[in-house]
Amino acid sequence: MNDSAQPLSSLRRALGLLRLIAAGDPAGIRLKDLAAAAGCSQPTAHRALQDLIAEGFAEQVAGGKRYRLALDFFVLAARAGLTGGLRDLARPVMLRLSATLNDTIFLLVRNGYDAVCIDRIEGPFPIRSFTGDIGGKVPLGLGQGSLAILANLPEQEREAVIRFNVPRLLDRGFLDEAGLRMAIERAREQGWVNLNTGLIPGMAGLGVPVFDAEGRAVAALSIGTLAERLRDERLPNVARMLQAEAATLGAQLNPFDTALRYPSRSLSSTGR
Repeated sequence: MNDSAQPLSSLRRALGLLRLIAAGDPAGIRLKDLAAAAGCSQPTAHRALQDLIAEGFAEQVAGGKRYRLALDFFVLAARAGLTGGLRDLARPVMLRLSATLNDTIFLLVRNGYDAVCIDRIEGPFPIRSFTGDIGGKVPLGLGQGSLAILANLPEQEREAVIRFNVPRLLDRGFLDEAGLRMAIERAREQGWVNLNTGLIPGMAGLGVPVFDAEGRAVAALSIGTLAERLRDERLPNVARMLQAEAATLGAQLNPFDTALRYPSRSLSSTGR
């Protein structure tokens, strides 16, 4: 019994140390702090750490006495993220919205300074959109879903995107910087983006951000429809429905989902 129990105890101790490292300072955590948090001696913690290092799940920070998660841990987590990915999770959400609203629904994710459409459910009305079909890309700030993501980025990231994208948006006939900042402020105040700018005549849209568990805007759900179908009396109800579904989707997101970091991989991994 003792022979079989000891490996299990060692495994649990090593997994406990992994959790403590993951919850600690990204720059690393000291051995004595790990041991204290784990409730074991420093030699015991050190032995468990050496096993984790040998397997590639932890590493000692170069030139220091701190330990942090290593590359193999993130590789394993990323592979786990391939199941239950964003597109699969969002598909029922998008189908519900399209069936209920009788309009076209888009799913967008951020890719650097751009937003990429990684899925689309077609409604009964013929529409035109900035992203076009699945795989279409626009500068962040152009279109309702794209603007919903941009408006909810951390301030430093948002400012960097604005500086880079304003010339690109002007080339597309969009607002100047002052207009963009007004649109961002309005989006942050009301929690959604509704556009009827006339850039695509007769078309209108509404987009909401999708937040992950840490409150980061990683995606957007949006509706594209005829301008006459998104007048003031319908806007609040559409916004509430999209926000409710976005909250449901965000709660299910896997932080290691490759679609959130590498949209092209998500597009190439499915036959849709």
